[in-house]
Amino acid sequence: MLGWRWGCVLLWAWFGGMSLAQALEVPSGPVLLKVTGAIEITNVGGEARFDRAMLEALPQHETRTHLPWYDGSSVYRGPLLRDLLSAVGSTGSQLRVSALNDYVSEIPVSDALEHDVILAMSRDGVPMRVRDQGPLFVIYPFDDFPELYTEVYLHRSVWQVSTIDVRRSPRP
Repeated sequence: MLGWRWGCVLLWAWFGGMSLAQALEVPSGPVLLKVTGAIEITNVGGEARFDRAMLEALPQHETRTHLPWYDGSSVYRGPLLRDLLSAVGSTGSQLRVSALNDYVSEIPVSDALEHDVILAMSRDGVPMRVRDQGPLFVIYPFDDFPELYTEVYLHRSVWQVSTIDVRRSPRP
């Protein structure tokens, strides 16, 4: 039996997410993110490409949390990872998230469904630049769920995200 969160996500994807996904247009500004792989909704050559305005058009979410790379807590804002996956019609179970500096991390889609993982675009109200670990940073709600504050999830907290490749199953 599906948990309430999974049920809510599936209902949202069916009723709310479908209209959003069908409206995926071609970016007019610089591309910040490419989503590839097991997706049903694309806008440029089999990929889903997003500029800042397109990412900001997704429902925005905030989380206040501590990260080991900064002093104190900060407020991070951006779309929920699960909303992004819904917008592209994701059909995979694993994400290969790549950064501008070639760092790569594997993130199970279940993380996005079970937690409010955001693709942060701003920190404390300021858009994140490349020199500030931006323009996109995978942020888990560590303060809300202290059990996530482990090496496993910290390694999944990719900064300078450039590409998300959706895969149907983990690769060795």
